[in-house]
Amino acid sequence: MAGSNWLSRLLGWDRHPRRHHHDFHADWIRDDRRRLLPQYRNENIESAIPAPEVTKIALKLRHLIELAVPCELDEEDVTKAHSKIITTKVIKAAKEAGGSHYGSCVVFCLIVCKRWFKHQALVELWDADLHRVRAVACEVIAKQIIETEDDLNYLMHSVLLRRYSIVVDDEPTPPANVIEKAVDLHAVKVIGSSGYQKCISYLWKGWLVQDENDPAVFVDYKDRDNTSFIAHMDPDRIRAPMYQNATQVLISFVYIGLYTAVINSVNPSGVLDGAEVLLYIFTLGFICEEITKFWKAGYHILGFWNAFNGTLYTFIAVSLVLRIVGLTHHEGDATREFYNKLSYNFLAFSAPMIWSRLLLYLDSFRFFGAMLVVLKVMMKESIIFFALLAVLVIGFLQAFIGLDFADDWVADDITFILQAMANAVMQSPDFDGFDQFSPPFGIILYYCFTFIVMVVLLNILIALYNSAYEDIYDNANDEYLALFAQKTMQFVRAPDENVYIPPFNLLEIVVISLFWWMEKSKFERMSDIIMGIIYSPVLVVAAWYETRSAADIRSNRARGEEDDDTVEEWEQMLDHVDFEADGWNKLCMSAKTDLEHDPTISEVQKLRSEVEELKKMLVDISKAVSGKDQAVNLIDIEGPSEAAGKKKKGKKNKKSKKTAGEGKSAGTSSSSDEE
Repeated sequence: MAGSNWLSRLLGWDRHPRRHHHDFHADWIRDDRRRLLPQYRNENIESAIPAPEVTKIALKLRHLIELAVPCELDEEDVTKAHSKIITTKVIKAAKEAGGSHYGSCVVFCLIVCKRWFKHQALVELWDADLHRVRAVACEVIAKQIIETEDDLNYLMHSVLLRRYSIVVDDEPTPPANVIEKAVDLHAVKVIGSSGYQKCISYLWKGWLVQDENDPAVFVDYKDRDNTSFIAHMDPDRIRAPMYQNATQVLISFVYIGLYTAVINSVNPSGVLDGAEVLLYIFTLGFICEEITKFWKAGYHILGFWNAFNGTLYTFIAVSLVLRIVGLTHHEGDATREFYNKLSYNFLAFSAPMIWSRLLLYLDSFRFFGAMLVVLKVMMKESIIFFALLAVLVIGFLQAFIGLDFADDWVADDITFILQAMANAVMQSPDFDGFDQFSPPFGIILYYCFTFIVMVVLLNILIALYNSAYEDIYDNANDEYLALFAQKTMQFVRAPDENVYIPPFNLLEIVVISLFWWMEKSKFERMSDIIMGIIYSPVLVVAAWYETRSAADIRSNRARGEEDDDTVEEWEQMLDHVDFEADGWNKLCMSAKTDLEHDPTISEVQKLRSEVEELKKMLVDISKAVSGKDQAVNLIDIEGPSEAAGKKKKGKKNKKSKKTAGEGKSAGTSSSSDEE
């Protein structure tokens, strides 16, 4: 069935996108935390709220979004502050979708609705813009709910970190929380909310950890405010993403140092020295880490950095193999010298990649993180260029090879053809070599190829890069926060999993073999001792840092502030001023601009009230003039001219009747006289 679906999509018979094509990131993030070997406790994680109830709430919210955004709108109309589309009433209605018992899953359901609308935008291309705006509306409402929640404990533990499921194909989906779901769907507006970032900060620092008894529940780190140095010398603290990242950065610098020592001290004899042995051990640990990720998560884990690291490790592994092959020959042998030189050539060829690899671990810094986001999007956009280039190169290459074969019945210029085509792609074409190449067809084809590549395709690539850079530059802060959130979630591990960062994962292979026959308490004790030894430098620095942080936390709690609060310059003397007492706050409130109401609408409403007052005054005047208790409203019932016209008409009719009566009586008297 799967094969037929793939074939149908390939032939264009089925254009419907895969239902779960957008969930592969969630799968590999969860699979990356899955253990290779079984552990002592059960890993079955269930939804905090029954999946059918969560699905019903998501359907309610979907209906609300469809009514709130009934037609195609500009995205700015939905995202701007004090929007007339996403009003406070809409946000309040969204909060009430979960009722009094299931309100904690509303944000999760909004992200699910975003996924539905994004999928619908791919299916219904005629309404793609409408569904994209609705997806944005889901993010805006979710962000407003997060930022307006005052209970921080409820927000973190119930809204953001509690896992929920929905029903798909009559089965509940794997439970996920809002933190993971927002990262998977790249919901940058939700990720950029203050409450979400505070939760990510707590996870990054290790202030929120998974419960050992229930992995679906996150609990507070109990020694957060403990000022004891020994209390923080706990090997389990290396599980905090902040310390894992610091350890990886240190190991990367050590790796670069080993490589520099090896490449700057070439050994003519080819014998491996200590620095080379350590370099290859580190590389073996990194290779095992990549294989482990691929084993746990499958091909979904593959990305740019996996391909980059795989290429780097392949070069270094080839260098080691060539060195070993050279050592099998006698010293002074020409073959041994050849393999040694070739081994060092592969090693030297890897230098740019060795240093570029450092960027992978520096993305927690804002400068490098924003730059990597730009590079990632630019590489993604360049897929179009390389796809067109590949098709074009294959077509022209076949033409050149055919001309070469037809010229002398031997295809002996393939190397020249490939080099000339590569020069054209690199904007250095060689026209002289094609003068005698099957004239005039060879030079004409080469001119066409050069024109298409240099004028058309390269300009398309430049336009794509420019568009990608502008998109990221306009939203650089949210994109960086999304990258940081993704990095944090990759570090979050199960609580009883022992973290062995490469190359220490080679030691884990030996330690894990003891798991099968040792008791649980003894195995955990042994693992803590080993981790305490290998991570001792990092743990000492971490304990010193957390001791200082504990003092700041106690100070913040004494002032009634949050644990991560920092007293800024403008806050240092706030307790010396009282804006209410001196009337300054009242003056500021009267001077501020009312952004919630449109000035034009306010003026119209003011004019309407004045018209109502004028009508009331006219009614009072009409009552006073007529002297009657029930006067006619001259404005509401009939106009003044119409009423006056009716009054004059009545008088005229009465007068005409009177004249007619008098005429009749006069006529009667005259006739009697005549008689």
